[in-house]
Amino acid sequence: MPHMRTRPTGTPPPAARRSPQAVAKPGVGLAAVAVIACTAQFMVVLDSSIVNVALPSMRSGLGLSADAQQWVVDGYLVSFGGLLLFASRAGDLFGRRRVFQIGLFVFSAASLFGGLAQTGWMLLAARLVQGAGAAALAPSSLSLITASHTEPAQRTRAMTWWGVAASSAAAAGIVLGGLLTASLSWRWVLLVNVPIGVGLLLAGLVCLAPTPVSRSRPGIDVPGAVTITIATAAIVYGVSAAPDHGWGSGQILAALIAGVVLLAAFVVIERRADQPLIPLELLSVHNLRAGNVLTLCMGAVITAPLFFLSLYLQQVLGESAVRTGLSLLPMVSVISVGVLVSQRLIPTVGPRRLVVIGGLVAAAGLAWLGQLPAHSDYVGHVLLPTLVVGAGTSVTMMPAIVAATTGVDPRNAGVASGLINMCRQLGAALGLAALVTVAAGVTSHSRAGGAAAVVDGYRIAFYAMAAVSVATAALALTLKPATVPRPRR
Repeated sequence: MPHMRTRPTGTPPPAARRSPQAVAKPGVGLAAVAVIACTAQFMVVLDSSIVNVALPSMRSGLGLSADAQQWVVDGYLVSFGGLLLFASRAGDLFGRRRVFQIGLFVFSAASLFGGLAQTGWMLLAARLVQGAGAAALAPSSLSLITASHTEPAQRTRAMTWWGVAASSAAAAGIVLGGLLTASLSWRWVLLVNVPIGVGLLLAGLVCLAPTPVSRSRPGIDVPGAVTITIATAAIVYGVSAAPDHGWGSGQILAALIAGVVLLAAFVVIERRADQPLIPLELLSVHNLRAGNVLTLCMGAVITAPLFFLSLYLQQVLGESAVRTGLSLLPMVSVISVGVLVSQRLIPTVGPRRLVVIGGLVAAAGLAWLGQLPAHSDYVGHVLLPTLVVGAGTSVTMMPAIVAATTGVDPRNAGVASGLINMCRQLGAALGLAALVTVAAGVTSHSRAGGAAAVVDGYRIAFYAMAAVSVATAALALTLKPATVPRPRR
């Protein structure tokens, strides 16, 4: 009788082991999967920054109001953040490749529609749909890596490149937005996504294998996803439109009341849902509660400076789109590098201490920006303070996520991370709406005229951001210490 090999106790049979072929088709290497995932993430993050430099051109080309300019950014963030958990859950239920391709198609089609928009409402509608596509792309691109790269060393390397793609996209968006707007048209900041999206769709069909899906699918919380997205949009609209209509107008009160009622309805839906987007027992973890409030605040502090500085450089100082992009590149580059550096500092400095330090450093830079004059010196009034802001904000997000997920049941780790990312996107949308409202109110009551009045509003907005950053640092002190092991070389 031939000798039979025995499998060591505790080792799963070969059929039970996770295989890269569950994601990649036979003969397709892991590098191809990583390139597809990293390119998709690059495109998603690129679109959150590339439009900032093009906003003045969009305004003149389509006759956008100041409120509509803000919604070009906020519309994307609201639908992105509101649908993020829903899309993550859909990927688990219906297959990674399917959700990835649907997200790509929606994102690319919305980019084409927005690039060809003839009216302001067409552009804003395209940005809302783009955000929905991004919500499907972001989590599914990461899951492609985690499912295919099963070896720890391979996974770490691939996830590092995924993070580099995300952080470098913000810097590339600022420069590319300026170049495309100046050399072609603002439309190309959206149309540039179309060939990339088509290429990724074809690459996905060739390289990615269909994900096996169980026939016994648990339910998916569609009412919860729709409710939280509409609630956030209603509140953002109410806050942003208040300067034009007045806080006591029926239109504004109706929007704010509807937003609050829908938030309450969302809580009720989550309590009763069989498969809730956010299991409410998660909120019993102190660090997770505090961490979500932190990321709400940090979303505004990270997103709003680029918005206001882009308008300041072009509409007040008269800089071109290219020069504006190059002027903001140092800040975004520091943020990109600082995100990677923070991963090394977390084990030695500690997440809580890093958030406190980063929040205070960012607050100092934002207060410095609060002294912007109507006729500034670039180095002293823009470059140096934005470098300080970038250095501070770059070392806060990763430590906040690490601290917030400490103590969470491993079974809920994915939901907890998705919740934090959702709060970051929605915090950016809500924070930007509030800050635009503050700036508009100050400008309308300023005794100075013209550009000087606009700058007065921007100054107060930067001081408000500094106050939020200080509050973030203070809130970080309430986080329970999180011990993070030092990474091996």
